[in-house]
Amino acid sequence: MSNVSDCVLSVRDLSVAFGGRNAAQVTDRVSFDVDAGEFFALVGESGCGKSVTAMSILRLLPVPGAKIVSGSVLFEGVDLLKLPLETLRTYRGSAISCIFQEPMQALNPVLPVGKQLLEVLRHESKNIALEKTVHFLKLAGFADVDRVMRAYPHELSGGMLQRACIVMALLPMPRLLIADEPTTALDVTVQAQVLSVLKDLARDAHTSVLLITHNMGLVAQYAKRVAVMYAGRIVEMGETSAVIDSPLHPYTRGLLAAIPERHLNMSSLQFIPGNVPNPKDFVPGCRFASRCSKVKPECIGFPPKQGDDLHWAMCFVKD
Repeated sequence: MSNVSDCVLSVRDLSVAFGGRNAAQVTDRVSFDVDAGEFFALVGESGCGKSVTAMSILRLLPVPGAKIVSGSVLFEGVDLLKLPLETLRTYRGSAISCIFQEPMQALNPVLPVGKQLLEVLRHESKNIALEKTVHFLKLAGFADVDRVMRAYPHELSGGMLQRACIVMALLPMPRLLIADEPTTALDVTVQAQVLSVLKDLARDAHTSVLLITHNMGLVAQYAKRVAVMYAGRIVEMGETSAVIDSPLHPYTRGLLAAIPERHLNMSSLQFIPGNVPNPKDFVPGCRFASRCSKVKPECIGFPPKQGDDLHWAMCFVKD
């Protein structure tokens, strides 16, 4: 558990449901902390509840379809879930910024990229805003900044657009940046470049990063701590090095075994059988039991916590 004075974001027992009378609960008592200046990752397959958790932080979930059933989201000690919407809007895009999966949808296609970047700093003088924007674009690896400023989104590649979105998110110097699958739409050769730019710019801006991803390989390279999510629950959490070197949960082991870079012989590449269950099919006990090779009779119950505060997992298996 993080020191309160060092904690930027503290999510506690967050549960979210979708639907009306027969609502399906898609996240179950999710809890984690993000410290000041930390690069924290939330990892898992599609359908595990990662993006729902991220959207809940700023209450960006569709209404009335989604409902936050319980929990709290403390940002620097303020519970964002209890704020009036008008007050919450003052946090969005300034104290807390977001980067989403598809950069083409995040930018206005009929305005030059530079104009959209400068709009973020509209409250500052024109000269200061331009100087700061150019500085960040250079830090993001753009050699021809003038061309990028004049270009329309369709004139830039996907990797360039995502780097521009990173610059846009960090220009107001937020204390927290939520990056929801920021490299999903990019090819493998560009993904590492974009994550490297994100980490470097966040460090320069003294910004904490919550990275949402399904890619355990990226987590291994960039995150300080990681929480592994499955079927709406956090099943393992700890320092990234500890989780990767000594995974406690069978699901974490499965994710690591599926990383191509970890296999010299590609024929040994493994996969996790089956799929993440639909929220309507979530069970009270261990939700990974139906896909687990080490399943035991007691797995029908709620899994116990093993490990310590620095590295723990919710599982019956102890080997």
